[in-house]
Amino acid sequence: MMDEASKDKLWQNYSKTHNADLRDQLILEYAQLVKLVAGRMSMYLGYNVEYDDLVGYGVFGLIDAIDKFDYGKNVKFETYASLRIRGAILDQIRKMDWIPRSLRQKQRKITTAMSKIESETGRAATDEELAAELGISLEEFNNWQGQTKMTNLISLDEYTKEGTENSKMEAVGNARFECPEEAVEKQELKKILVEAIDLLTEKEREVIVLYYYEEMTLKEISIVMEVSESRISQLHTKALNKMRKKLGDYMGILA
Repeated sequence: MMDEASKDKLWQNYSKTHNADLRDQLILEYAQLVKLVAGRMSMYLGYNVEYDDLVGYGVFGLIDAIDKFDYGKNVKFETYASLRIRGAILDQIRKMDWIPRSLRQKQRKITTAMSKIESETGRAATDEELAAELGISLEEFNNWQGQTKMTNLISLDEYTKEGTENSKMEAVGNARFECPEEAVEKQELKKILVEAIDLLTEKEREVIVLYYYEEMTLKEISIVMEVSESRISQLHTKALNKMRKKLGDYMGILA
């Protein structure tokens, strides 16, 4: 890995020449970023997509980011590239249509049941209430949650629609200064995020904080919380289900 000074020099040279060898050096330098993004996304996709396939899709996003990145603007490449990498992976998954119709139906049923119970009780629905509303056992409901994990965060029909991911990536790449509209949107996002987190139980909240803010792995979180890794995964899935309705189009920030 290069130090920051070396990377800056490499970017300066590539920006001036667009030399193929320098481009290859940048790809190798940021290859770990692809693995990081792919690793995070593989959690939601489970066994439906191979990790190596995600990395392969992400490499195309990295190359695209390198080709389109404007070094002269005050934007951190890692932030810009992460969005491009994630976008490339999502685009490929959408093309392959990895989410079976049965999983989409189960996710819609869970979301509908959750909305009904919350409107009637004024609070977040429990697993027991959701299972009863769906007419299935608690064990079967837990299985449903595991099966629909990949749709919790990556609801492709919603997340990749025009005006979401692409516009966010272009904004990161093109805006040097934050405009008033962006400042307002950030404040609104913070408010919504706080409200979404308030829906969680103490343990669910702890998992979200450790995973997204402390950037710990599920295994590391399981050690800290002294429960099994599968239990952490279950808590994470439940938390995302609860936050999904509140965050709406902003759900992609948890990718």
